[in-house]
Amino acid sequence: HELGTEMIITKSGRRMFPTIRVSFGGVEPDAKYIVLMDIVPVDNKRYRYAYHRSSWLVAGKADPPLPARLYVHPDSPFAGEQLHKQMVSFEKLKLTNNELDQHGHIILNSMHKYQPRVHIIKKMDHTSSLVNLKSEEFRTFVFPETVFTAVTAYQNQLITKLKIDSNPFAKGFR
Repeated sequence: HELGTEMIITKSGRRMFPTIRVSFGGVEPDAKYIVLMDIVPVDNKRYRYAYHRSSWLVAGKADPPLPARLYVHPDSPFAGEQLHKQMVSFEKLKLTNNELDQHGHIILNSMHKYQPRVHIIKKMDHTSSLVNLKSEEFRTFVFPETVFTAVTAYQNQLITKLKIDSNPFAKGFR
């Protein structure tokens, strides 16, 4: 976290590493819940990485924001009892820089800082769809340690090393 996390974005979509995983307490065992994530800009700035200083610097005003998307966890709706017992993992969520993406990936601008947010919505009726967010009971959770800079290639060499050493899918880089 203190290094300043970077997440790779590609045209076809790239999974986040590390994956965001959450557990919930205080949910009603018999209620149904939808769990979602969105990723919002931290500020209105664009960044660049200064290699000689090993730090991120403001490079100007942010690019125009891209269409906001909610990623509904594919196992939703969850029974409250299920949420008590298991971790909810967003390992299938993908990040892209493709503004025309048709696959439901989260669209981000490279060299911008983002904050993932996890939302849990208690379903008030028995339909599986979300009809009106205003009529549903929901909570949003923000974990500051999940802030990251979207990049098309890792900028900080320490991040590159940390991710290769920690990611079981990066065996080819070792």
